Amino acid sequence: MVQMVAELLRAEGHEVLPFTNGPAALDALDASPPDLVITDLYLDKTRPFGLEILKKARSLSPPALVIVITAFGSIESAVEAMKQGAYDYLEKPFKLEQLKLCIQRALSYNDAVSENFYLRKQLKKKYQFSQIIGAAPTMQAMFRMIERLAGTESTVLIRGESGTGKELVARALHFNSRRHLAPFVPINCSALPEALLESELFGHRKGAFTGALTDKKGLFQEADGGTIFLDEVGSMSATLQSRLLRVLQEREVRRVGDNVPVYVNVRVLAATNEPLEQRIQEGTFREDLYYRLNVIAIDLPPLRDRKEDIPLLISHFLRARRDPRTGSPCRITRQAVEALAAHSWPGNVRELENALERSTALCEGGLIRVCDLPPLFKRYAVSGTGDTEFHAAAEPEARALSPAHAGAAAAGPAPTAAATPTVGLSPAPSDSPAPKPGDAAPLVPLRVFLRQQEVACIQRALAQAGGDKEQAAQLLGVSLATLYRKLAEDGEGD
Repeated sequence: MVQMVAELLRAEGHEVLPFTNGPAALDALDASPPDLVITDLYLDKTRPFGLEILKKARSLSPPALVIVITAFGSIESAVEAMKQGAYDYLEKPFKLEQLKLCIQRALSYNDAVSENFYLRKQLKKKYQFSQIIGAAPTMQAMFRMIERLAGTESTVLIRGESGTGKELVARALHFNSRRHLAPFVPINCSALPEALLESELFGHRKGAFTGALTDKKGLFQEADGGTIFLDEVGSMSATLQSRLLRVLQEREVRRVGDNVPVYVNVRVLAATNEPLEQRIQEGTFREDLYYRLNVIAIDLPPLRDRKEDIPLLISHFLRARRDPRTGSPCRITRQAVEALAAHSWPGNVRELENALERSTALCEGGLIRVCDLPPLFKRYAVSGTGDTEFHAAAEPEARALSPAHAGAAAAGPAPTAAATPTVGLSPAPSDSPAPKPGDAAPLVPLRVFLRQQEVACIQRALAQAGGDKEQAAQLLGVSLATLYRKLAEDGEGD
């Protein structure tokens, strides 16, 4: 039987590892993890090795699919094999075409699962916290907040001006939560008229209104088990606010034209670019809904209040851009960075990204100069500063400086504030007096010395990674959560 199946599969182009006893097969699962295991339930008459092989195959990472074959077919053994995670179950004697079809289905299923796993992994990577760029103290506080909230089920209200990245934060909360395998469903509540928005959110029954030709699930049902993101929630009408309040209170939705409520298990994230407190005073937003949505609030600072992050953002966006003519990575001059840093950015990060996209399309040789920026930025250009190429990752000394150490760099050229972002981290303070010229450096407590060394190491890693915290954590050999914790300590002690 083993020889026949092995020859059949080799003829189909598969790599086959045949075994005729249980212990050898179990050892091989560790040495050469397969995509598919075909095993007899009883490899000898005394012990059902097939179930042990099944359990071992399903415990691999990633788990292998298993087809169980046995001549002692019974309902009980079939149920037990399926309970243990078998993909399919064949009883001897079987036709070869039946086995081939079963194998084809199993491998197709495995390909689909692998692709789904890969895509979800890519999505999670795309929306990791490290993809939200910012070293300003306000951003560091926000990172700590969203990292704590990702593992909760709390309703979150994300507040910030247009273009600050509210949906990016919402996606990071979802893809780093226990719900990351379930859908993330976003909707802009200001983009649809009231009647259409009601149907989109809650669904409708066939015949509920003109044009309702079939039953339709609402977005709350589509997001069941996952997260729904209500962008610009302040623009909802009073009627929809009332219906949304009931969903938040009762965790059930009722489709338009339907009398039967449907329970939904959905985490609600909402966002607004206007102060809802003012809307409450004006009588256009329900106060009770506000308190339901504002269980926990995250405030995103506008870009004009964290200009030290502009060089980091520029480096981040340019890493994903290439010269359309040569395919080489795009670069930027220091003078162009200073011009961008001088702007007030009413459109926030989105405006910056769009400005860089335009500039990369128009620049020559993949190098963005002031002349390649949108016209309004040319008035910010400072003459006489030179037009050398800007390297964010080549300035570790500037990043490592704290106010206490600023004098040590006085001999060198002082970089501009726009080109030298800080990382929200400074060495632990020392109570020891400053050494006099010519004296040996005084001893400091070991705790302080170790902290200073740790800070310097983290700053070098961040500089080498161009501000990318995920890459810096990899360079340091620590988890991203550990790096965030170290950054949060900010020189306050151990």
